[in-house]
Amino acid sequence: MPAQAYAGKECVCQFRKGICDQSCVRDMLETPFYIACLKLTGRRCVVIGGGDIGLEKVEGLLACDGEVTLIAPDAIEPLRELAAEGSIRWEEREYAGPADLEGVFMVIAATSDTDVNIRVYEDAEQRAMLVNVVDVPPLCNFILPAIFRSGPLAIAISTAGASPALAKRIKAEIAGAYGEPYARLAELLNEVRGWAKGTLPTYQDRKVFFEAIVNGDPDPVELLRQGDEQSVRDLIAAAQRSATPAAA
Repeated sequence: MPAQAYAGKECVCQFRKGICDQSCVRDMLETPFYIACLKLTGRRCVVIGGGDIGLEKVEGLLACDGEVTLIAPDAIEPLRELAAEGSIRWEEREYAGPADLEGVFMVIAATSDTDVNIRVYEDAEQRAMLVNVVDVPPLCNFILPAIFRSGPLAIAISTAGASPALAKRIKAEIAGAYGEPYARLAELLNEVRGWAKGTLPTYQDRKVFFEAIVNGDPDPVELLRQGDEQSVRDLIAAAQRSATPAAA
């Protein structure tokens, strides 16, 4: 159960029940989230709150090339350093309202002020924009899964908010099972995507071509684990030579 939504605690969501009765998260595990990968390059993203959680969200957005503005009257030293070096823009003040969201693609609120969080959510919803208030599910229209990254490979793990600790454990296990060999294979396969699109006329042709490499014998992942990249390149070249378009 999210830390800010449990029975007996002061209500922190837009339902303003006084004392939380968990009704706002009762159906959380049944919510069918639509999983998507967002392209943030050049898009304006706002983080409200200058503490440790704000830093975590800022770093995640920067890792995806988001154009980040921090709104907070104060900020911890790592955030100050990011602002000083020009990696983010810091508005050293409180959240001012709808004007702060003009032209913004996504907003993440990481404050301990319930009223501010509710205002951010309601202002964002009126603009049909992405909003996440950290650890308050009813004040979110998207959630942030745990992400394992290795090169172009990204694997998202979500427990629908039920247990971030479990998501982190799964992330660590995925990092051990997958990682650099898979990421490198993705890069090598990407090198021949242009050839495949120009040579193999249908989706089915291209599907057969790439699956024959990925699921072939010898296993390209095992070859990469052994440091034998040249053999993988040879496999890809052989697949190119033998590839034939499906009959019309």
